[in-house]
Amino acid sequence: MPESAGAAITARGLARRFDSFVAVRELSLDVRRGEVFGLLGANGAGKTTTIRMLCGTLAPSSGDITVGGVDMVRHARRARGRIGYVTQRFTLYGDLTVIENLRLQAGLYGLYGERKQSRLAWALARLDLDSSRETRAALLPLGFQRRLAVAAALLHEPGVLFLDEPTSGIDPLARQAFWELVYELADSGIGVLVTTHYMDEALFCDRLALMDAGRVVVEGTPQELLARPPSAPMVELHTRSGGEWTRWLADWPEVREVVPRAGRLRIRLRPGSTIEGFAAHVRAEAAQRNAAVESVTPLAPELEDVFVDMLEKRAATAP
Repeated sequence: MPESAGAAITARGLARRFDSFVAVRELSLDVRRGEVFGLLGANGAGKTTTIRMLCGTLAPSSGDITVGGVDMVRHARRARGRIGYVTQRFTLYGDLTVIENLRLQAGLYGLYGERKQSRLAWALARLDLDSSRETRAALLPLGFQRRLAVAAALLHEPGVLFLDEPTSGIDPLARQAFWELVYELADSGIGVLVTTHYMDEALFCDRLALMDAGRVVVEGTPQELLARPPSAPMVELHTRSGGEWTRWLADWPEVREVVPRAGRLRIRLRPGSTIEGFAAHVRAEAAQRNAAVESVTPLAPELEDVFVDMLEKRAATAP
């Protein structure tokens, strides 16, 4: 299969079956060099199975994969030499120190002599691990364990980096520092594929693909996805009686979801409802209950709203 110009990962018609269960079906995607590509989806959507196939640790039932310019299906061992893979759980050796883990990984990648020493020095300096080089990995804070895992994955200078839920469980400052590192790696020409459950992190990606039931159901830049017209409007209700309004709105037929946030209520209406009609209903209810309402205003959907809307549309039209 010919590689697309500038492609780090190319997959076409990818499928994986486990007996009668189809985990991934007819999946196609492209990740460019120097791009941060986000793969999103609920648990069970097929993300992990997809990554395992792209990394060459699980053979596809059908389809073609090119990673780093090498056919992953026919030449998996050579293709795996072009990638780095950081799993969600820390898989290095907790009883070994930082430098011992890196030396071990360097040997597994076939690095020796001057190149090995050069790459170890680079990893310690670039990932800010030099001051922790003699610390046992199990004693590192979670954010530094992730840095160590990335350092190990980059020792052999791969052209493609897979990050599976890389910031799960780490504090906000460590998350920010980690994403700054991801950007710098992409700027150096590495193609990065990342999975995440954090919608604010999804906005950091250059492009996104949402998976559901083993398929990619939508793909595009965050800006393109946010510009998609929703199936129903969203409004924000500003009131000092948020708890009471949350209970009242639960019974309204035009209301699909109410999410309290910072003293306001984010409300997703049902298809066919209008903001004007909802606002009139609110005013009438407020007058009847003598309940103060400061404002009812249109609300632009966030990325999570876009994805929920798309998945609900798919569920509604499924056979």
